[in-house]
Amino acid sequence: MAFINPQYLVETAWVAAHLNDPALRILDCTVLFASDANGVRVATGHDAWAKGHIPGSGYADLMQDLSDRNSSVPFMMPSMTQFAEAMSRYGIEDGTPVVLYDACSDLWAHMWAARVWWMLRVCGFENAAVLNGGWHKWTLEARPVSTEPSPYPPAHFVARPHPELMADKREVLATMGDSRACLLNALTTEDHAGTVVRYKRAGHIPSSVNVPTVALINPVTHAYLPAAQLRAQFEAVGALSRERVITYCGGGIAASSDAFVLTLLGVPNVAVYDGSLSEWAADPALPMETA
Repeated sequence: MAFINPQYLVETAWVAAHLNDPALRILDCTVLFASDANGVRVATGHDAWAKGHIPGSGYADLMQDLSDRNSSVPFMMPSMTQFAEAMSRYGIEDGTPVVLYDACSDLWAHMWAARVWWMLRVCGFENAAVLNGGWHKWTLEARPVSTEPSPYPPAHFVARPHPELMADKREVLATMGDSRACLLNALTTEDHAGTVVRYKRAGHIPSSVNVPTVALINPVTHAYLPAAQLRAQFEAVGALSRERVITYCGGGIAASSDAFVLTLLGVPNVAVYDGSLSEWAADPALPMETA
């Protein structure tokens, strides 16, 4: 069984063969983070990128350039203007082929790259792909590494908004219990059950089901699992038979990886709940459940 939309996932061998393509743009989207009983701590991946990256690649700064600077909730989708300005600085415009990767060192691989991929789609840009296995697989295969700065000249990115690809808490609240829709939690089974608490309250949004992002990844290569295995996971929770799927997590990042895979599988009506539990769990008026 193959992906319905394979154009959104690119292999390391293809990227290695196209490193000298002057039209290609490669972006490292890494944000470094640690998660424990005290919550989630994040830090820019820029310094790690400077110490070694795929040759020619630039750094996409999710913490500054690609998050709403006016929001109290971290990593919220920025304005179209802010996003377009950043992509223009990164050398991306209509027709530019883009490859996105991140350097997560565990099974959270791809989620930062998938987040940027999803935001590009929200802005009407469809010519981007996620590098399968990311930096982990690239270095595992001993492919070339560089410390040189990105050579990409500025471009002119034009945003064409697709707001239906993002959900807010009002839509999520209205969707709870609606048999036509699927609320999908991308956090771990422990997060979903409420046995660990990383946000303001334990558990998950009522009526939501759970397909953890970490379960989508090969533990050795960090590449996504084969299409048939991925399809089986989402089919088991009913996500493939609903009119609309809304993915969420802690802050819209892991949720983007689930949304990305659903798009690979051909699910047409998928949205990411941007605020996710960072917003939802902080509001005591909104319901949560455990187990």
